[in-house]
Amino acid sequence: MNKPHVVILGGNFAGLGSAQKIREYADDSVDITVIDRKNYLLYIPNIPAEVFENKDPAEHLTLDLYPVLKHDDINFIQGDVTGIDVDNHTVAYVPSERPGSATQSLRYDYLVIAVGARLAFDKIEGFAEYGDTVSDFYYGNRLRKKLHDGSYKGGPIVVGSAKFHQGNGADGLEPYPGGSIPRAMAACEGPPVEVALTVANWLQEHGKGDASNVTITTPGKMIAEDAGEKVVGQLLDAASSMGFNYLNNTGDIVRLTADSIEFENGQKVEAELKILFPDWVAHDFLKGLPISDDQGFIITDLLMRNPKYPEIFAAGDCAAVTVPKLGAIGHQECEIIGRQIALDRGLLTVEAANQALQPVVFCIGDMGGGKGFYIRSNAWFGGDTQILKMGRIPYLLKMQYKTLFMTTKGKTPPWGNEVAEFLAEKF
Repeated sequence: MNKPHVVILGGNFAGLGSAQKIREYADDSVDITVIDRKNYLLYIPNIPAEVFENKDPAEHLTLDLYPVLKHDDINFIQGDVTGIDVDNHTVAYVPSERPGSATQSLRYDYLVIAVGARLAFDKIEGFAEYGDTVSDFYYGNRLRKKLHDGSYKGGPIVVGSAKFHQGNGADGLEPYPGGSIPRAMAACEGPPVEVALTVANWLQEHGKGDASNVTITTPGKMIAEDAGEKVVGQLLDAASSMGFNYLNNTGDIVRLTADSIEFENGQKVEAELKILFPDWVAHDFLKGLPISDDQGFIITDLLMRNPKYPEIFAAGDCAAVTVPKLGAIGHQECEIIGRQIALDRGLLTVEAANQALQPVVFCIGDMGGGKGFYIRSNAWFGGDTQILKMGRIPYLLKMQYKTLFMTTKGKTPPWGNEVAEFLAEKF
């Protein structure tokens, strides 16, 4: 008798995490196949640190998927997913190892969609010519060269986010009593906070200015609103004391020129460097499906199942419930999916498996100079926790987590967050 086939679309954090958790909880009761257009995991969170230290992130921040998945008897296909037929339980993909391949079809019994989101830099006029970011190796190295080869002359810097167009797929969900999945004006603003703090430290170290050279912008009422008003207030007080400039309620980013950035609210700010984080949009092949919301993000309940097609799950940035688009929430979702499939296979009890998502903003960022910030908060979703810590321990935790992730091939021990909480919050 054939085992149920679990097909996972995407092999970065949410895809790899889902595959590993399904194998952990469902054991050998299922066959698992992961499809991704690239054959490695891109370790995105540490790209800024590499850039400002003048290191090539491509040398240190990849994890080869083939041997990692093979170790757990998980199949891997390198291919571009082009379509999902939810009624016939099939996925269409084009093998991407070499150009010119014919479209293939793969049948599933369970489908986990973990393809992330598309970063819409193309929606920002002038970004190709005048914009910078730290979202991947290409852009990271482009910014690194500007900073370290003398191209950057010490002029003003803007760090900010474009407006996020959130779908309606999480409307009505209540992760905490009386709470909700709120509407976000920016997809994730931990990275711009991190980059702004780090670039200010870099300016001082290189004799090119200080925080007063840097303007932090947000399309929303306040930056990093998902961290909670108390934490944001503490962050803004610290930023103000350092000399940062701050603009909120800018609306979307409209246009970049060689020496400026223009916003939807009519403001125009001088900037030699524009380090930006774009709108995060759903992949085209997800739009218009009966499992997708009005923006193309995958609708799930708090057990990460689609209500109409309960054999379909979503995790990470492509899931409508993942707001903000934060890795820590994706990890929580992978755990839930692994337990749900194990429940279906009769390997877990209902009580053990049905632990619904209660999202927590868990963010550790670099500040430069061997210091970092640590945020643990669920207040945005209706919880009662808001914690911010700054200092050397958060920096060490961020760097050591990367080492731990790479060493364990993504299988960070369950006590990792508990140790991080203890060290960051008690010392």
